[in-house]
Amino acid sequence: MARIDAFFKLMHEQGASDLHLVSGQQPALRIRGEMERIKFKVLDSDDLRSMLYEITPEEKVKVFEETGDLDFGYELPGVARYRANFFMQKFGVAAVFREIPQTILTAEQLGLPPVVPKLASLPRGLVLVTGPTGSGKSTTLASIVDVANRQRKDHIITIEDPIEFVHESKSCIVNHREVGAHTKTFSAALRGALREDPDIILVGEMRDLETISLAIEAASTGHLVFATLHTTSAAKTVDRIIEVFPATQQDQIRSTLADGLRAVLAQTLFKRVDKKGRCAALEILIATPAVRNLIRENKTYQIPSSIQTGKKYGMQLLDDAIMELIHKGRIDPEEAYAKANEKARFRPLLKHPPADFTEA
Repeated sequence: MARIDAFFKLMHEQGASDLHLVSGQQPALRIRGEMERIKFKVLDSDDLRSMLYEITPEEKVKVFEETGDLDFGYELPGVARYRANFFMQKFGVAAVFREIPQTILTAEQLGLPPVVPKLASLPRGLVLVTGPTGSGKSTTLASIVDVANRQRKDHIITIEDPIEFVHESKSCIVNHREVGAHTKTFSAALRGALREDPDIILVGEMRDLETISLAIEAASTGHLVFATLHTTSAAKTVDRIIEVFPATQQDQIRSTLADGLRAVLAQTLFKRVDKKGRCAALEILIATPAVRNLIRENKTYQIPSSIQTGKKYGMQLLDDAIMELIHKGRIDPEEAYAKANEKARFRPLLKHPPADFTEA
């Protein structure tokens, strides 16, 4: 057994989402969103490097030695899978491990709105799940893909760095591809996927122009594409995709994206106050004909208004979702205020309202 496995077992027992191992510091766990130190000695850089290399594939060690950065997946049988990230910092080596649960939770278990699992039945198009790092995008996507895997008779290809949730083939055939291990880049895998008779393609992250372009193309040519982006709202997601392209191509991409986009889920995670764990608030944009026209005509600033008037389609603004979680007694108004867009709306709920300049 690798020495580091003891930390993974502790992490699992404590219900932590992340393990931080940093040279010159004690190990720490992120539990319900907050960092907590483990009662253990301060980690020496050489000892930590030796510990980490016990679980690192040989070819990955070389990559880390050359670049100072590394991502890969690690599985501790009977416990969980982990997304590993190594990096060099001022005092030596450091690593962060994110636990990926073995059980894929349903939308109901995650408390997601009813429209979310319905996205699994779309025949084609682009569905984006967005939000900051650690906001639960992968968990939400896994629940949608699991619905498709159980209800459809199709071919699902996932392209990830590294592979996170593992889907056993049920009614669908599922193939998982890891960037670095099974393919060189997201774009190379996506280009290859189009020749592999897929019905559904999951792209772990749309990182560059080529990957974004290929994902939009795949969605426009009859495939259902799920992907993630690091954006905080539905309107910003549309703008971000278009701004990646050169100015001369943006009008064309607006038109193509308007035709291919089906939904954007912008997700923010909150610590629960009613019980252990966390819950997500989602802004949901469904690409209705009116929304498509706004994208085509470069009027994305009107998207929030369309979301507000599109409740019958399952749309909702982030602030409305946050307010609902407060009314259900699931989250703290202070955290809600910190993460809301229109802070003035949440100000009356605070016990100690901050000075006005914080709302700027």
